[in-house]
Order: sequence, then C-alpha cells, then structure tokens
Amino acid sequence: RAVLRKASALEYKIQRRALRKEDFINYIQYEVNLLELIKKRRAHTGYSFKKDEIEHSILHRVHSLFNRATGKWKDDVQLWLSHVAFCKQWNAKHQLSKVFSTMLAIHSNKPALWIMAAKWEMETRLSSESARHLFLRALRFHPECPKLYQEYFRMELMHAEKQRKEKKEFEQAKMDLGEFNYSEEILNGEMARIVYRDASQKIKGVEFQLAVLSIAKLFDFTQDLQKEILESLQARYADDPLTWDYMARRELELGSLQPTENTTKQKKVSEMAQNEERCCAVFDEAVRAVPTEDMWKCYITFCLERYNRKTNSKELKQKRLERTLSVFSKAHESSLLSEVLYKQWLQLLLDSNLSEKAVEVAEAATKNFGQSVETWQMRLQVLIQLKSDDVTQCFEEAIKHVKSKGTLPLWTLWVEWSEGTNSKEDTEALYQRSLHATTPAESVTMKKMYLDWTYRNCGYKKVKGLFTSLCENRPFSLDFFMKMIQIEKEQESCKMLHLREYYERALREFGSTNTDLWLDYINEELSHPQGKPENCGSIHWRAMKMLQGDLVEDFVSKYTLLQTGHL
Repeated sequence: RAVLRKASALEYKIQRRALRKEDFINYIQYEVNLLELIKKRRAHTGYSFKKDEIEHSILHRVHSLFNRATGKWKDDVQLWLSHVAFCKQWNAKHQLSKVFSTMLAIHSNKPALWIMAAKWEMETRLSSESARHLFLRALRFHPECPKLYQEYFRMELMHAEKQRKEKKEFEQAKMDLGEFNYSEEILNGEMARIVYRDASQKIKGVEFQLAVLSIAKLFDFTQDLQKEILESLQARYADDPLTWDYMARRELELGSLQPTENTTKQKKVSEMAQNEERCCAVFDEAVRAVPTEDMWKCYITFCLERYNRKTNSKELKQKRLERTLSVFSKAHESSLLSEVLYKQWLQLLLDSNLSEKAVEVAEAATKNFGQSVETWQMRLQVLIQLKSDDVTQCFEEAIKHVKSKGTLPLWTLWVEWSEGTNSKEDTEALYQRSLHATTPAESVTMKKMYLDWTYRNCGYKKVKGLFTSLCENRPFSLDFFMKMIQIEKEQESCKMLHLREYYERALREFGSTNTDLWLDYINEELSHPQGKPENCGSIHWRAMKMLQGDLVEDFVSKYTLLQTGHL
C-alpha cells in the first residue's frame, strides 16, 4: 500500500500540464531504489519467481520515464548519461543501443559521447564492425578531433589483437577453419596504420603523434608501426622541444629493456648512470639545435625528475645534483631561464646548503625579471633566511623597481622581518611609510597589521590613538574594525561606550552589505553589563532601512533565531 501510495503521488506529478524535470528525476530515483530493495529481498529470501511481473514491469516503467524526460529536455546530457548508466547496470543491451542511437542523433557535436558508444560496442557487445561504423560517423562530424582519432586507432589495434588471439587458439586446437581465413594485413595492424596516416594529414602537432605512439606501444605486434610514427615525428617536427624530449627519454627506456639477470647493485647503479648520460647527450644536442626557453625547460625538468628519484647510492645522487646545477647554469648563461625555473634553482641550492651561490642566483633573477614582485620576494626570502646584512638595501631596491600596484607582498614581508629585527621606532616608521606607498586598496591590509603590531608592542592607549588617526583616511576593511572591537573586549574594564563607537564606525562603512555586523551589535547590547537592551529596537529598525536586497530577509531570519536563543 505504501509503495502504491508513493508511486501514485509521483505519477500525478508527471501528468501535470507544466512538467518539471525534478519530478521525473524523483520518480526514476524512487523506482531504481525500489528495484535495488527487491534485489536485496530476493537475495535474502532466496525467492526467484515472478520476475517478469515485478522487475520487468518496473524496468519498463523506468525506461519509459527516461524516454519521456529525454524527449522533453533533449539538451540535458546528464539525463542521457543517467539512462545509459541505468541500462548498463541492468544489462539492457537492446535498450542501450536505442538510447545511444537517439542521443547521438541529438548530441552529434560531442565527441566524448561517440567514443563512449563505440567503446561499448567494442568491449561489451564485442562488435568491432559497429564500433568502426560509429567512429567513421563521428569523424564526419569532427574531422579534426585528436581524441576521436586516438580512440579509433586504439580500437583497430584491439581488434587486430583479438583476431591474433583467436587465430592462435584455433591453431593450438588444430581446428579446420574451412574457407574462413585471417587477413595478415589486419593481424599486423594495417587498419590502424591507415587511421594513423589519415589522421596525421589532418591533425598537426607533436602531442598527437606522441599520444598515438604511446597507444601503439601497448601492443607487442606494432614494432613496424611504431618505427613509422617515430620517423614521421623526427622528419616533420625536428624543431619541436617535445620531439627532442621524447627522443632523450627514450634512451632510458631502451636501457631498461636490456636483460639484467645476475647483476649486482653496483652494476645496476652504473647502468642507470650510463642511461642518464645518454639521455643528457641527446638533450645537449637538442639545446644546440633548438636553443629556446621551452627546450631548456624540458632538459631541466628531466634533470629534476631524475634528482628527485629515490636512490641508496650517494654517488649517483651527487652526480644527479651536479648535472642539474650545471644545466641550470648553462640555461642562465644562455639567458633562456624562465622565472619559475629560477625559483626551482634557488630552492635546489638552498636545499643543498649552497647559500653563496643562492644569493648570486637570486640577484641574477631580479636583474632579468626586475618588474616581478614574486622574484624580488624570492630574493628577499633567501637573504632573510641567510640572515644577510643587505636585507634593508634589497627591500629599498625592490620598492624602487616594482610599480606601486602589487607591492603589498613586499611591504608585508618587510614589516614582518622588521618586527623581529629592528627597533620599535624603525618598525613604526616603516608601517607609516607603507600606508603612503601602497595603493588605497592594499593599504587596508597594512592598517590592520599596524593596529595589531601596535597593540602587541605599545599597549591599549597607543592603539586607541592610532585607531582614531587611521580612521581619518579611507578605505577600511571589516577586519580592521573587528580587530579594534576584539582589542576592546580583551581589556579588564571593557567599556560599552567604546564598543558602540567602533560598531557605529563599522556600520557606516559596511552596514548596507553585512548582516552579521548588525546582529553582533545587537548581541553586544544584550549581553554586555553596560549594554542597553532598549537600543535593540532602534538598531533593528536602522538595519531594515540600511540593508540591501535579499540581505533584509537574511537579517530577519537570523534576528528571529537570536531572539529564540538558537544563534
């Protein structure tokens, strides 16, 4: 009865004139949950009769609901994918074929859906012919889609591998195949070769060639095909850093393919070192042939990857470090080192305790990227870490080179360093200077930091005077006012008169956009020993007048919760 009642209620909702997608989704979800429950009950009780009357009728109803929903909201891909997932879960192959057919007719502009349908045909229905047909149809709509070509190429190789296995099994069983015979061209992946040649004419770029090559490597009968792709790669993209990067890394793979039986640890380490030397020889040739920033980046990335690999051999680790630092230096001498790589170089030098070299590199980085705040920040952090005497001079130099907009990180770093190093007078002068040097939007952060530092170092009286003077110049942040309110609350004789002043100042700036500020003010009047609960009515009235749009509703609901003690 409960199931009937619920199903009837859901059915009524989808029979309305104004249909809602959520009603269909809720109905489908209910039916799917019911199916899962029946499945569990059957497993628990061992009762397997009347499946046609129970499960099949529910399955039929779910499919019809999905068909109505996808017919009404054709553009909702997620709805289609939910139907596909349901069909897969309940093994409705015939229905799924129809779903894919209808979905692809509507969403032919989405390559991922074509690939999904073709994969299902290939892997579940074991129909390579249907999968091929779908890929060819997809390529008519998307003739230059790399992903489609990659998956089509993979499918043809999978088909060839499947046929090779079948042939091998027939030969082992010594069965007479009669007139049926396997084409040697298909067995050797000739179809995949045709796909590759067609794709490489339409799709330019090394990334596609490398992706196809990585797919071909997964199959052990594609040596000739791999060779053709590799030759094409070298002939057509000889000036591309990615080609050289692949060719260099290939030396490692070729080295690891050699048989390594009965080898000692020492021998393995020497072989690894030799393989890496061969890679670096290719990279050295690459940076001579293609002297670009991207090429050096590939070389350095490779060296860093090898250096970060775990090894028990100290000798190999040291050799990797020396090689990496050498490559960084060469790239720097060629003036082809990016800002990010300078940062990595510095980090490596600091980790290796090469502090003098780190200072030199940081200085060189700021010469090459004088406008970059991050580079100056990096150099300053190195000097601070090494407790250098040139920190102040470097800060002055940084502020001179970098435009005023965006200097906040430098000022923040400078005052934080000064707090721990310089006298109170110097730090205060620096805070005052930072307020004038930064843009108005950035000075907001400095004001809050200044307030906090003054309270920690100079006490309540000084911070109260500073707050009053800082309030003369806009803009402000809400944190600035909240910090002062927090400082007042921390005093033994916390005066409501002062809190009222700070809240009023904050509300002048943020009263139209912040509901919590009003609620905190009301709460303060109610809970503070010197508070006046009779003021709450007027504060509430002002809040209703001042708040904008939906914030009024938000305020009313929160105020109600406050009154009932739930906030």
